[in-house]
Amino acid sequence: MKKRILLFMVLLMSVMRLSAHDFLRAVKDSIPDGYNFWVYTPIDYFYSQEQTPVVIFLHGASLCGRNLDRVRRYGPLDAIVRGREIEALTIVPQNPGGAWSPKKVMDVLDWVAKRYPCDTTRVYVIGMSLGGYGTMDVCGTYPDRIAAGMALCGGTSLKDVSGLGKLPFWIIHGTADRAVSVNCSKTVVEKLKSEGNDQRLLYNWWQGAGHGAPARVFYLKKTYEWLFSHSLRDPDRHVRRDISIEMSDQRKAYSDITRGGGAPELIDGISVIKSEGFED
Repeated sequence: MKKRILLFMVLLMSVMRLSAHDFLRAVKDSIPDGYNFWVYTPIDYFYSQEQTPVVIFLHGASLCGRNLDRVRRYGPLDAIVRGREIEALTIVPQNPGGAWSPKKVMDVLDWVAKRYPCDTTRVYVIGMSLGGYGTMDVCGTYPDRIAAGMALCGGTSLKDVSGLGKLPFWIIHGTADRAVSVNCSKTVVEKLKSEGNDQRLLYNWWQGAGHGAPARVFYLKKTYEWLFSHSLRDPDRHVRRDISIEMSDQRKAYSDITRGGGAPELIDGISVIKSEGFED
């Protein structure tokens, strides 16, 4: 018995010495004509496995390319490294350029799900700018596979947006966005409203906010609380409405992050991480 306790303590101390970087895996050239990506396994994944939800983050145009490290500049992976606990398999593909392909995003999910036991009824897609477009396109194309989605300062290339009304979906956009007009999001909302298909829709227009301002949403604890409360097991796909994310929440995004360096530097509401410009 004493030996077992000692072994447990040794294992526990070993895990405590690990950083978030130790739970990150880069996957390259594993999917023919597919995306390269990062996959993060939460610290207690060994115990949760099949109960572990999945978060897929789609980045903006400035992070497109072939250098996979670029997609860690902002978003969930950066939040995790800075100390935000996100108890989910976190998948971050890199788009080499052009519009996000919903099929290729789902190919990444399928690749991960075959190798990492997880709860495929609790898959969530989030993204901003080009990634906001990708989020709407993925969720609108595969609403039967995504439990909930959140698109920041984006839009959609889908002609038929009815799929976005079939799952809990949250749209946030700044009214002073000069990179992607707020009208790109408003058009989607108005289409869903006109079809009477907005019962599961949440949306916020942040007055006076520019393009980079919503990026702090990825660092908020309640962002993931809202996402994780939804599941495909809910036959009615109810949307949780008791959680609000307002522009004022930006100031509190990092207040409870205690390790990993705290908040990124912010200049005019745009995140600048490691002195590299955050464009979208």
